[in-house]
Amino acid sequence: MAKFSRLKVYQTIEETGIVPVFYHADSEVAKKVVKACYEGGIRVFEFTNRGDFAHEVFSELVKWADKECPEMILGIGSIVDAPTAAIYIQTGANFVVGPLLNPDIFKVCNRRQIAYSPGCATTSEIGLAQELGAEIVKVFPGGNVGGPSFVKNIKGPMPWSRIMVTGGVEPTEENLSAWFKAGVTAVGMGSNLFPKEVMNAGEWSKITELSEKSLKIISKYKL
Repeated sequence: MAKFSRLKVYQTIEETGIVPVFYHADSEVAKKVVKACYEGGIRVFEFTNRGDFAHEVFSELVKWADKECPEMILGIGSIVDAPTAAIYIQTGANFVVGPLLNPDIFKVCNRRQIAYSPGCATTSEIGLAQELGAEIVKVFPGGNVGGPSFVKNIKGPMPWSRIMVTGGVEPTEENLSAWFKAGVTAVGMGSNLFPKEVMNAGEWSKITELSEKSLKIISKYKL
């Protein structure tokens, strides 16, 4: 069962403006990364369903975070079907994110009052997601569907849209300012927040620094 309400999830995503996107098969490494982000001020974290037994890693992470990072809202990403969403909801996912839009996932999430942000790449998909109940729609892959100009042009005729863009997001002022000036509600950031060399060296403090830096930049440009 989710620890945080759907309303709380949406509010925190909007207030924070950034959702780290991460997967690792080793739960101990995942804990280090979540802790580093938490110490950097981040309060929403998307663990992705990428590998075998990922649900077991996530389950352990949820139990650990409840004690060690009590304000961290953990959700699951890379969900493409309803049965998989149900597994993660049962293990404590507070929100569900996917690379595509699947109406069946809405049925499972809405029944349990869980936030679902489907991946959309067209105006029609965004509109359908909103009809089905999405408060925050994920635009993916952000850097390939048109970048900040795509978001700006969507919000022209659909100004009520709350968009979280993932793909093509970097922890730099140039990149983040462009997205937020275009009108995104939040960004999802993956490998650029967790550089390979930093991960290999176990330099968790650098992830904390990147988190702090990103939050500071976002606070300057968030509408």
